[in-house]
Amino acid sequence: MKKIAIAASALLAVALLTGFRGGGWSRDPGRIQQIITWKLDDKLDDIDASDAQKQSIHALKDRLFSDGQRMMGEQKATRLEVLAQLESDRPDSQKLHALVDARIDAMRAFAHQVTDAALEAHRLLTPQQRQELATEYREHADLRER
Repeated sequence: MKKIAIAASALLAVALLTGFRGGGWSRDPGRIQQIITWKLDDKLDDIDASDAQKQSIHALKDRLFSDGQRMMGEQKATRLEVLAQLESDRPDSQKLHALVDARIDAMRAFAHQVTDAALEAHRLLTPQQRQELATEYREHADLRER
């Protein structure tokens, strides 16, 4: 059962975070959210999720997307501060290290939010739905038992 929870959590995290890679936020966050929604809808349709399950899981996705968008905005501000420090004659090493620590802390906090959301989604799914996700994840990640 624990393996199923981990697999379901990983699949949800991948579906929810598809738009977080590659700096795509600056392009069109609405489009990225739409793509994430499509991928999540496809996955929910594959496991025959009920309307109530879909609604609850989409609420999780929307909350994470909003938090992720805020975090990416903070990342841009951090990059600008790093650039300002590196362009100066005497960069403040303490400030740069503090910026690194702050970003790591923000990423850690967000990763915990994603984990909590995945666990919440796990509770919303039936054992059969979780098994379907686990089987698909196992095959996709080449984690088949040999």
